[in-house]
Amino acid sequence: MTKIRLLDPRLANQIAAGEVVERPASVVKELLENALDAGGSRVDIEVEDGGIKLIRCRDDGEGIGKEDLPLALSRHATSKISALEDLEAVASLGFRGEALASISSVSRLSLSTAQEGDAAGWCARSEGRDMAAVVEPVAHPRGTTVEVRDLFFNTPARRKFLRTEKTEFGHLEEVVKRQALGRFEVGFSLRHNGKAVHSLKPAHNQLEQERRLASVCGPAFMENALFIDRKVMGLRLWGWVALPSFSRSQADLQHFYVNGRYIKDRLVAHAVRQAYRDVLFHGRHPAFVLYLELAPASVDVNVHPTKHEVRFRDGRVVHDFIFRTLHQVLADVRPEDTTQQANLAEPDQLERPSPAFQSAMPLASHEQVSLGRAAPEPGVGGNAAPQYFSQGAPGSSQQVREQVSAYQRLQSRSSLDVAAMPEEAEIPPLGYALAQLKGVYILAENANGLVMVDMHAAHERITYERMKLAKDGEGIRSQPLLVPMSIAVSHREADCAEQHQHVFSEFGLGLQRVSEEALIVREVPVMLANSQVEQLVRDVLSDLLEYGTTDRIREHSNEILSTMACHGSVRANRRLTIPEMNGLLRDMEATERSGQCNHGRPTWVQVGMSELDKWFLRGQ
Repeated sequence: MTKIRLLDPRLANQIAAGEVVERPASVVKELLENALDAGGSRVDIEVEDGGIKLIRCRDDGEGIGKEDLPLALSRHATSKISALEDLEAVASLGFRGEALASISSVSRLSLSTAQEGDAAGWCARSEGRDMAAVVEPVAHPRGTTVEVRDLFFNTPARRKFLRTEKTEFGHLEEVVKRQALGRFEVGFSLRHNGKAVHSLKPAHNQLEQERRLASVCGPAFMENALFIDRKVMGLRLWGWVALPSFSRSQADLQHFYVNGRYIKDRLVAHAVRQAYRDVLFHGRHPAFVLYLELAPASVDVNVHPTKHEVRFRDGRVVHDFIFRTLHQVLADVRPEDTTQQANLAEPDQLERPSPAFQSAMPLASHEQVSLGRAAPEPGVGGNAAPQYFSQGAPGSSQQVREQVSAYQRLQSRSSLDVAAMPEEAEIPPLGYALAQLKGVYILAENANGLVMVDMHAAHERITYERMKLAKDGEGIRSQPLLVPMSIAVSHREADCAEQHQHVFSEFGLGLQRVSEEALIVREVPVMLANSQVEQLVRDVLSDLLEYGTTDRIREHSNEILSTMACHGSVRANRRLTIPEMNGLLRDMEATERSGQCNHGRPTWVQVGMSELDKWFLRGQ
């Protein structure tokens, strides 16, 4: 073996640059973080050739003193922290003190700065192999300007990995957008090859913030976004989440910030995904811009060289807070929220049906529901009632009948009593039914124009939500296994099962540790008696080890209820009367998540008068 020796500063910095400086976008990220930490109110970025030839970042922050300039380009030199206690509660974006040193080792860098009251500014230059900074006077206003030229000029192997100018600038622009969303109070500008790309003014109120969001994320996002702001036990989550109908094929519109720092965290991603689970079509991704605020000491930001990942002191609390907040926000979305956001012109007059035609649709009432057989009696208006649960459908056992008994009682209640509405009542969000198209869609008229409803998808969601309420009211019932099931697990999984015994009991799983690496299942939930219990237990343990919490059992139960709701909902080609259609519309307005069916498909769409006029070239 060769002898151990210290690396020279240039080589050490170039190795560090391999972690920090991947491409021009990485340089811009580090420079922007320093500019924001300096307290500037405006940051201007100018680049050439996608940032390969030139990156210039200028701010109007505090600046750097002359005596500190050489240290600014030295490795592990920082003004952000001075002791271990500071590292445990970092409130700034940057703190490692190696960014400028790493960048200067692979480029030609100059740093010009001036502080308030200085007669002149000062400039420090560093060029690749020559790591000693040269300081000289320069004319400069208050603030700092960092110029990075010829990136990777002295490391040709690294330069070969760079992509085209367009690709590199795309990554660089994305970094600027992320920082612009993280600091609304700061103005940003971006120029590429002499052309202005972005010019964002400071945003000090919600209206100005939403204008910036529309500029960065697109106006379509804002048209479909809901604003939230929740505080619980020292945690605050605020920002904008898109409606499930505004889903994406890629996870390219997901911005999450912790104390102003943009992060990509698996725990956060899992919480958001769980919140959208019941309303998002498979293969689609939600869109959001969210901000989590908590005590700096409750989060460790020093877990990744690029600071994109963090570690929470109590990850389970954070996960549950994010999940419950978003889950409730999405559940509270009603048709009136969507129709208000449409911002469409109202028609001159909407003729309301008489109260006699506004009775609620008898959606699987107590007299009509019969597990395992068709409903024998005709429904309202003389139409044959649908077969809500077909022979051999999942859940036709005695146990499931008991689980659904509460659902039947809930269904027997009268839906929204529209007939009792006074004549001067306002037009409901989904309006009033006009007709049925091909036995599949309901056509209705509301204040904004035409509403089209997929009656099976809408009824499926209503039935599903009522069944979940009934199940939650009775709780998750369990039954003992005739022959207990033995499961071989690792020592770590067995410890986890023993530690979280209450979690399994809460969901109806009777689990007992019998040896260092073996578990026995003695009880299972009634609704999951025919499921793959061993795989379910392993999935639950995996979630507990990864996130500190799990929702697997509830998810599996909901999947069964979803299947039952699908079989028990009104089918296509079922002719509905006007009262039945209006009853379905009123139930949709009162049901959580009624904008999507159990599989994430939309249940209704709004066609405004302006769009209808375009179809027929009216006013042109």
